[in-house]
Amino acid sequence: MLWEGAWSRVEKQRTRLSSDLGSVRQNSTLWKQRTKYTTRPIGMKKTGGRDHTGKLRTAGIGGGHKQRYRIVDFQRLNLEPGKEVQSFEEKVIEVRYDPCRSADIALVAGGSRKRWIIATENMQVNDIIKTSATIGRIAVAANEGDAHPLGALPVGTLVNNLELYPGKGAQYIRSAGTCGVLLRKVNGTAIVQLPSKQQIQVLETCMVTVGRVSNINHNKRIIGKAGRNRWLGKRPSSGLWQRKGGWAGRKIRPLPPMKSYVNLPSVRSES
Repeated sequence: MLWEGAWSRVEKQRTRLSSDLGSVRQNSTLWKQRTKYTTRPIGMKKTGGRDHTGKLRTAGIGGGHKQRYRIVDFQRLNLEPGKEVQSFEEKVIEVRYDPCRSADIALVAGGSRKRWIIATENMQVNDIIKTSATIGRIAVAANEGDAHPLGALPVGTLVNNLELYPGKGAQYIRSAGTCGVLLRKVNGTAIVQLPSKQQIQVLETCMVTVGRVSNINHNKRIIGKAGRNRWLGKRPSSGLWQRKGGWAGRKIRPLPPMKSYVNLPSVRSES
């Protein structure tokens, strides 16, 4: 039988576990699942890499300074309610650091709304950026920060914030200092080279932003000490798992095959 002190320790552990799980469940329901868009920072609780059941899902996460989340709109062609225009302009109000991502973000305003977007390399306050959904017969001469469908841009354009499916929002090329290259356009599709040198094929109606993502010196920063990684919320591995294995060192690998995100019979037959 357990003595009284042991029972008290067990009850404390149960209480601590239940409170931690409660914060995780609260975190999963409050901030990223908001129905109404807002540009105000949202308070968020840290999960430590654990899901709503308390199990560890992502290693290397723990601690760190408190952060507030800003909702970034990855759908550049997100029209205002009641307006079905094919193109519109927005003005850059602020460009700032975001603690929840490596790239800088920009607050833009157009019409009766404001929103956060991923900033490009040379984006500054008072810049005017354009978003268009039109694909003309002649390729447009787009400026940095403008958003167009892939079919409207000339071959060789540097792009970022790439959609895999039209209207779903940007999913690729969103990290700091990254950019892709529009290689060619074939039968209503476009082939883009990612920063990893992998080539993907998507529909030419997928939206992209012209230029390179901001904060290009992100990969050159010097951490300086282990404590700074703890400030950033990065938890070290056990000494048992810090040994180098077969993954370490330089290797010469062939380029990965092209991925196709297009469901067309012609594309299937070609692949």
